[in-house]
Amino acid sequence: MPSRCLNRVTLIGNLTRDPELRYTPGGMAVASFGVATNRVWVTKQGERKEDAQFHRIVAWNKLAELCSQLLSKGRRVYVEGRIQYRDFTDQENNKKQIAEIIIDDMIILDNKGNNDHAESVDLAGAAPMEAEVGQAEGSIEDIVIPDDIGAPEESKKDEEMPF
Repeated sequence: MPSRCLNRVTLIGNLTRDPELRYTPGGMAVASFGVATNRVWVTKQGERKEDAQFHRIVAWNKLAELCSQLLSKGRRVYVEGRIQYRDFTDQENNKKQIAEIIIDDMIILDNKGNNDHAESVDLAGAAPMEAEVGQAEGSIEDIVIPDDIGAPEESKKDEEMPF
């Protein structure tokens, strides 16, 4: 009986730096940026503790270009993907390992720089379409980057995320 495996990472946090967009020799876009996640808890003694974790994020192709265009340091994002480990040798010839989150989905969770509307991005190459967002204070801008680019519309499923 085959065993099932799952390598899935879901993060909500803030960008620690602007995305850096590069292109491979073959012309594929790759963007990298950092995301910080925070955790707060209270000890048995009633002391409030806080911890931050910093994650390396990598996006490829159209998602990389969109991340480069839409994201900047401080923006709050939801990212989803898989964790990948890479080995490398540093300048002092020491072997090191690095963990990266290779994302296939990204949602912007803040509304910095927009006026009561969200931008929906059509990855098939069409121009961005504007969608009205409720007038309630604290509206969230959602830009969903699906991982099933080019799939028929019927096969795409909307996922609701509890926050």
